[in-house]
Amino acid sequence: MSSLVLAQRHPDDSARRWQQELSNLITEPEELLHLLGLSPDDVSMPADVLRAFPLKVPRPFVARMRPGDARDPLLLQVLPSAQESDDTPGYGFDPLSEADFNPQPGILHKYQGRVLVLAAPHCAVHCRYCFRRHFPYQDHVPGRQVWEQNLQWLAGQPQISEVIYSGGDPLAASDRHLAWLTDRISEIPHIGRLRIHTRTPVLVPARVDDNLLAWLRDSRLQKVMVIHCNHANEIDAEVIDAMQRLRDAGVTLLNQSVLLSGVNDSVQALADLSEALFAASVLPYYLHALDKVQGVAHFDVGEEQARDLIMALKQRLPGYLVPRLVREIPGEASKTGLL
Repeated sequence: MSSLVLAQRHPDDSARRWQQELSNLITEPEELLHLLGLSPDDVSMPADVLRAFPLKVPRPFVARMRPGDARDPLLLQVLPSAQESDDTPGYGFDPLSEADFNPQPGILHKYQGRVLVLAAPHCAVHCRYCFRRHFPYQDHVPGRQVWEQNLQWLAGQPQISEVIYSGGDPLAASDRHLAWLTDRISEIPHIGRLRIHTRTPVLVPARVDDNLLAWLRDSRLQKVMVIHCNHANEIDAEVIDAMQRLRDAGVTLLNQSVLLSGVNDSVQALADLSEALFAASVLPYYLHALDKVQGVAHFDVGEEQARDLIMALKQRLPGYLVPRLVREIPGEASKTGLL
């Protein structure tokens, strides 16, 4: 049975579970505070910030936060802040100049040999540091006809060997859509590798269900999944089990983090993260300097401090557990190393 047929079957219990989790997100500040035993006096979530970029977080992720701790590192990643209204010099609305690399709706072609496919225009969470928080997703929701045009465009680009599913978060899309898209991409001879950048298996581990694993396993493409995990506390037994199932399906697992003030800007936090990732069969890959998008300056960690953290991490961990410290600079051929 093909992966497309599998993805079209009636959803099993695990499929229903992740779909329920994504339809039952926490979007009201009062509910989030109540679940964590916090009061409005503990945190500030201004109405104008919430209108511009609403609260959105899955319940399984909230369950890993420390009750009563307004500085919990997981909470800080999703907690709206008055500082998001600051107009910070040097920060913009398209910090990576992605509008310049958009040959087709749903396609970003920033690097030679690989292309980003915006497989879903939404995420399971609104990370407050998101570099695409101002991205015009309404212009990147292709229907089937436009997807066919995108596939024709890919077929005519023989220099491209890798397709990268991005978004939004690609695993917020249905397996039916992803299986169809992957099957069609695998028909293009010069494409040999599929990379998926996603935070969903960390946020909602139930997303790694039999339907997802079926189309991943069945594809001829080499599969790489880059999960987006910033703190060791994000990894629990369910996440570890999800990572093991992905690895058993032949998926290479990597992680990229964003260096965030108050969240993971210490040697201890970064070392704990690398150890927790490796215990979950995930190899640390990139540690990103913050992309300078308006509304996120309060998360910034200076490059000198970032380099000091990586140097200290190298003294503490084996080399394969030390992520590469990088920044994305628009127009450069690849990520730029900062060390």
